[in-house]
Amino acid sequence: MKFKNKVVVVTGASRGIGQSVCVAFAKEGATVVGVARSALAETDDKVKAAGGTFVANSADLGMGTQKESADVIAQILAKTGQIDVLVNNAGIIRRAPAKDFSEADWNAVIATNLNAPFFLMQAVGKWWIETGRTKAPETARLKLVNIASLLSFQGGITVPAYAASKHGIAGVTKALSNEWAKERINVNAIAPGYIATENTKALREDPVRNKAILDRIPEGRWGAAEDIAGGCVFLASGDSDYLNGAVLNIDGGWMGR
Repeated sequence: MKFKNKVVVVTGASRGIGQSVCVAFAKEGATVVGVARSALAETDDKVKAAGGTFVANSADLGMGTQKESADVIAQILAKTGQIDVLVNNAGIIRRAPAKDFSEADWNAVIATNLNAPFFLMQAVGKWWIETGRTKAPETARLKLVNIASLLSFQGGITVPAYAASKHGIAGVTKALSNEWAKERINVNAIAPGYIATENTKALREDPVRNKAILDRIPEGRWGAAEDIAGGCVFLASGDSDYLNGAVLNIDGGWMGR
């Protein structure tokens, strides 16, 4: 029960990796705040079944604005009084050849995948430095966990905005860790490999791409959302207090090839 009496905020909590992360923290006794624009009833049920407490916070982070993100953090603090962990998981992907990639798709991906996570971290970091830390035990730390991607290191195919956003997430993770480590804030990221979620449905349904991907993964299988959740728990726990600015690959060995 590593997270008893702690509040863990997870964005994109309605399904996939986000939902699995919520359940993993619930098993460790956390109060889990799920943020999503979609219905959260299923996540609520799963968190409670795992022994945790769930707080739903409906929000659409698609605009990626500073005010939007600050409002979400303020809403959560009004409900819970504290935030111990923020997992920036919400993300979208748009696929098109670079020569045809629309401005609307580019802006939507960057806003959701890069702008919103930065401004959420900015808001919760400001609260911690100015208020939250003074009320917490001297050993307490704020843990910020970003969901990056293999495309934080690679370019991918027909996903230029996604690759740009995930390269950006890796950079912001390192930049904030440099500035905030002295504030008892850990900022790290996880780069999932090819995980069987809605975002990768098109790849799994393409027999050529599916085979090429599986042939490259040493584990020989697509990852499951649960494979990522354990990494999030580790990065949010006291076991990682001296880890800062890291991008942890959980990819079945993909990047080792």
